[in-house]
Amino acid sequence: MIIVSPSLLSANFLNLEKDVEMFNKSNAQWLHYDVMDGNFVPNISFGPQILEQVCTITDKFIDVHIMVANPLETIDYFEKCRIDMLTFHYEAVSGLEECNAVIDKIHEKGIKAGISLKPKTPVEELKPILHKIDLVLIMSVEPGFGGQKFMPEVLSKGDWLNSYRVENDLDYLIQIDGGINYESGKMAVEHHCDCLVAGSYCFNNSVNFNHGVDSLLSLKK
Repeated sequence: MIIVSPSLLSANFLNLEKDVEMFNKSNAQWLHYDVMDGNFVPNISFGPQILEQVCTITDKFIDVHIMVANPLETIDYFEKCRIDMLTFHYEAVSGLEECNAVIDKIHEKGIKAGISLKPKTPVEELKPILHKIDLVLIMSVEPGFGGQKFMPEVLSKGDWLNSYRVENDLDYLIQIDGGINYESGKMAVEHHCDCLVAGSYCFNNSVNFNHGVDSLLSLKK
């Protein structure tokens, strides 16, 4: 089964409640929430206060992606938020010790832990921690801005992650984010991605939101 996680970054901020209600009525299973600090990435987005309010108007799975320079400290900022999956960047930690500390802290709070890779980071670097992670997020654009063009060269990471998952009897999900539409989503699914993050394709869909969501859900592995 494919999971679709529409990215709130592409919603209409002047009508955020309306857009969340539109998401609630759709078949999308997760809601993707991007946190950017203007340091790790050259953009600033949402903080915990907005997420806390969003969580009061949806019961669906909350999928948070923190693009921040200090993930270990940032986790505490979201103490009052209902989060189901919290994904941080491998490039934001100083080494394996800090990486494990972030994963452990997320799990201690009863949240699933995900780890994300920028397009140019080799996926093999994640080997030491894949046994304790719940999700790997492959960035198919440079993180920081929505609406970028999909980078097909990252798809081989999905193949590698799936092979490693099968060979080692692991059950982490493979997620992809960046430039996802029906065509790129189809390629991603063919390369073993389980979860598709889609911003513009859903919220700015020229037909309608449900059409964007349902077209991605129709993709088969």
